[in-house]
Amino acid sequence: MKRNKRSWRICTILVLVLVVLGYTPLMIPHGIYKPMIFGIPYSLWTSILVTVALVVLTYVGSKVHTGRDEGEEEA
Repeated sequence: MKRNKRSWRICTILVLVLVVLGYTPLMIPHGIYKPMIFGIPYSLWTSILVTVALVVLTYVGSKVHTGRDEGEEEA
């Protein structure tokens, strides 16, 4: 149970850090569009990476949530 609690806190902290970094000028500066990858500007591909990371963290968080019933069967 302690491991799940620690994992849940780590997921929560990582999500908060990604949200703060991903949607502030620290990661997406105003007016910067280079470098481009496959014709996609910098601000768009960094947002896509942040979104993918948030989806992965949401999945992991759903598996380690502290309120999850231990006797619950996995589907």
